[in-house]
Amino acid sequence: MDTSWTDLIFEVDAKNAKAAEAIASECTSLGIYIEDYSDMENMLALIGRADYIDEKLTAKDRRHAAIHIYIPPNESPEETLSHMSQLLTSAGIEFKLRYEHLNEDDWENGWKKFHKPQRVGERLVICPSWEKHVQDAEDIVLTIDPGSSFGSGKDETTRLCLRLIESNLCAGDRVLDIGCGSGVLSVAALLLGAGSAVGVDIEMDAVNDAAENARLNGVGSRFKSLCGNMLTDSRLEESLGEGYDLICANIVADVHIAMKQIFFDKLKDGGKLILSGIIDSRADEVLSAIETSGFTLIASEKENGWVSFCFTKLIQ
Repeated sequence: MDTSWTDLIFEVDAKNAKAAEAIASECTSLGIYIEDYSDMENMLALIGRADYIDEKLTAKDRRHAAIHIYIPPNESPEETLSHMSQLLTSAGIEFKLRYEHLNEDDWENGWKKFHKPQRVGERLVICPSWEKHVQDAEDIVLTIDPGSSFGSGKDETTRLCLRLIESNLCAGDRVLDIGCGSGVLSVAALLLGAGSAVGVDIEMDAVNDAAENARLNGVGSRFKSLCGNMLTDSRLEESLGEGYDLICANIVADVHIAMKQIFFDKLKDGGKLILSGIIDSRADEVLSAIETSGFTLIASEKENGWVSFCFTKLIQ
């Protein structure tokens, strides 16, 4: 009996990578992996040290992205192949198709080669659990694996937020992480010296992942995760209390704007608010909404069309 998986690989122009990824998600509920090295130069500049990225990865094609769809041994790849091809063609996305057969070990472990330790800020390094990182004296290593919950450090919005946390957090800070996902921001804050952190997310899987990641990094006793929507659940919102030193939120612009009063109410006077997940075309809108709610901008970060802000709450 054949036990090999089929890896359908659709190669597209890098500028069409996100659109092709969205189409692939419509075609299958199975595993998808995206190879996109178009921002490798930016990554190397941010990291500052080439030894954090495998040499084979630095040699990859920057002009194209590869969308991998993994088909298990008991299913035929023809239907998925046909559906994906039709949708890409309808969307006007040119592609090249190839496929490979993978054994069980390839399927379970082959993707790990694409995830290496990465330096995010001056001291913070994100490292998958299967990699070993040789630490500099000042390094703080956050161990986190790519998983079902958003936030492994590979995306621009998380990296921007982490840099602002590293440069604005004070020792002993009480932190609130809204839309915590994997808990990467909370765990990083705790490793950087925060006294305690609360992570809130609308997805229970994310809440569970965040708690587990805090435990794996040795900060579980100082972290609490809660499930719910602060905009619609008044009991949850009230239970969180007030007087936080720092609030971070890596969510979309509309939610930032909707939560501006909650941000204000939860922060202590002089506290800091770090917002990410803002596409540059919405940056001015978010900036105006937050500043008119009692905050002043003290720092910002930009990368590949994404913006993050750090504000301080005006003393009343």
